[in-house]
Amino acid sequence: MSAAPLESAASTRVAVIGGGSWGTAFARLLVNAGAVTEIICRRPYQAEAINRDHRNPDYLESVELPAELIASTFDENNLSLADLVVVAVPSKAFREVIHKLAAGISPEAPVLSLTKGLEPEMLKRMSQVLGTELPAPASRRIAVLSGPNHAEEVALDIPSASTIASTNAKLAKKLQKIISSTSFRVYVNDDVAGVELCGATKNVVALAAGMSDGLGFGDNTKASLMTRGLVEMSRLGEKMGADPRTFSGLAGMGDLIATCTSRHSRNRRAGEMIARGKTPAEAESEMGMVAEGLTSARSVYELAAGVDLEMPITEQVCEVIYEGKNVLLAVAELMGRTPTYE
Repeated sequence: MSAAPLESAASTRVAVIGGGSWGTAFARLLVNAGAVTEIICRRPYQAEAINRDHRNPDYLESVELPAELIASTFDENNLSLADLVVVAVPSKAFREVIHKLAAGISPEAPVLSLTKGLEPEMLKRMSQVLGTELPAPASRRIAVLSGPNHAEEVALDIPSASTIASTNAKLAKKLQKIISSTSFRVYVNDDVAGVELCGATKNVVALAAGMSDGLGFGDNTKASLMTRGLVEMSRLGEKMGADPRTFSGLAGMGDLIATCTSRHSRNRRAGEMIARGKTPAEAESEMGMVAEGLTSARSVYELAAGVDLEMPITEQVCEVIYEGKNVLLAVAELMGRTPTYE
């Protein structure tokens, strides 16, 4: 059975791949918008608990989920019936998951990525991974969503905004109509590379901001890191063919502010814990969640090196998290760089 054309949320069947915080919050958002929604979980007990208790036992446990939300597993699901497929899995597992499930996705169904990161080693954006894993031609059915969207707040219907980007303007507008609600405002953009690079690079800056917090530094330090971090982000984006204006929007500056300052931010929290003596592995283990920046920092740095671009903050973050460099030494080296024009 093939997917139906996208018209409105009320007539759309959606499969959300990924039972983490963001997948859970987004699935709830879609159900409340009227879409028939299935969340596909890696862990069978998660799916059982969501169907039985209407709560995710691992993420956002305090949030009651709509009774209409259907949960299934990677091995047993109705993915082939979906009119829209949403992917919310960590970047390091993205290709593996899509490769496993791609055959079950209708050839007509658009695929929307919520993942903010780069593929390790291959340095691919998630839309590029989708383009190679989905049957050709795939480009016209791929879209990405990014913005200042902490799952903890979206799950409580706290007003938020985001950006959907696709090379297919018609698809982006259809998805905008389906996903937008009184608590979740969606804008459209055709700069797929820019929106995805914003999502990957801002996490690295958030690690640095968290390290600043862990060292007990103040607002001056964090504001400086965020501002200069945004410069690094936009310069990389421009080198990779993105529109520099995207980095001043919701996916760039908006998400950077949220990720560097919020108590909900995994990357800021991971950076804080590392500055206080935890290893990256210990930080993620204690949080019980993936901090994308710990995976994508190396990828961002290697991507920049490939286009001969200096990213000093990113470089120091990489040396701290991958080589065990002392955080105070990293600060000293950043502050001791040769003065230059802004």
